[in-house]
Amino acid sequence: MRILVCVKRVPAPGARIKVTQDGQSIETAHLGFTTSPHEECAVEAAVQLAEAEGGTVTVLTVGPPEAEEQLRYAASVGANEIILVPLGNDDPLESWDPQRTANALGSAIGDIEADSGPFDLVLFGNESADSGGYQVGIRVARQLGRPMVNGAKGIDVDGDMITVRRAVDNGFEVFRLPSPSVVGVKEGINLPRYPTMKGRLASKKVDLATVEANGAPGGQTMMHLSPPQETESDTQMLGEGAESVEDMAVEVVDLLEEIGLL
Repeated sequence: MRILVCVKRVPAPGARIKVTQDGQSIETAHLGFTTSPHEECAVEAAVQLAEAEGGTVTVLTVGPPEAEEQLRYAASVGANEIILVPLGNDDPLESWDPQRTANALGSAIGDIEADSGPFDLVLFGNESADSGGYQVGIRVARQLGRPMVNGAKGIDVDGDMITVRRAVDNGFEVFRLPSPSVVGVKEGINLPRYPTMKGRLASKKVDLATVEANGAPGGQTMMHLSPPQETESDTQMLGEGAESVEDMAVEVVDLLEEIGLL
């Protein structure tokens, strides 16, 4: 079984994001980067399927040269092949809308499959952690002419059929897709493994392939980025030390009455 996982390099979740003065990008000087969490789960799902069914896992990303870090990480947890679709010179990822990204991925996947045959399964994250557009996987599936289910919380393979479970209120929706197909994985489908020292050392020996596929520009234009308004919260200390327990109890009761809970 041949599985392809498309991932994205994103700022580490929880990082303080600062927008540049022109409102066209974010300050990256002091940011840490990682693989988008949904896609990290997609890599783990692919490795688990390859271990259970036999096969290989290829991980691909569109990004700057620094995205090799995320590809090497994927190799350290079980990916067999890693591929970078490099950005053009002076071509920041912020200028790529979902259409252009999907065009580049569709073109790159087409070129790879023309050389080595179709992937049985192509995995995406449900959405990226930075832009959260929910579009790229669906657009690529349409370009490839393959069925696609997003929001997967379970994936099983039975011969040429792929069963996908998607969580809904009080249960799951179950889909049966013929291979080859595309699935968007939702965070929580599994608990991604940590790389071992052996895996990290082995990842340094994996060849990094590159596929040129800039992608036709899409129809969306990013006007500007605006940071969210920061909110402040005050903390009120009702007392300190064992000697003030009774006083604190009285103040707690007064506070609960003040906010209408008593």
